Amino acid sequence: MRSRIIVGSLLLFGVFASGTIATSGQGVAPVRQWALTNFIDPVLVTDQILMGRYLIVHDDARMERGEPCTSFYRFDTAKGPQEEVVSFHCTPANRKLADKLTFTQTQPVPSLGIARVTEYQFAGDCEAHGIPTKP
Repeated sequence: MRSRIIVGSLLLFGVFASGTIATSGQGVAPVRQWALTNFIDPVLVTDQILMGRYLIVHDDARMERGEPCTSFYRFDTAKGPQEEVVSFHCTPANRKLADKLTFTQTQPVPSLGIARVTEYQFAGDCEAHGIPTKP
């Protein structure tokens, strides 16, 4: 009787352990990612000029449904996320694993004198998200 309990417990442990190992891939992004950032200098994101604190949200489920997958929300440290400022369809690209939230910018646009953000990448992710010039 005691051996049945031990064998059954080991079998059950093996099933759960293999399921955990099979689903815990490194560099695999969750369905929804978010990060806070603070643009100290004004930047151009699609057709919007942003400066200050923003919550960036990327949603793979929205992307699969053909909806804009990335949204930037104005962020108030006391109240949290506020209104959505810009949303768009990103262009995914494989990159090296990022150790922190990363932005790629152009040189300042001559007519505006501010840089355009062309891509962002979440910390711990191998996928970057290209930002279109127009939403």
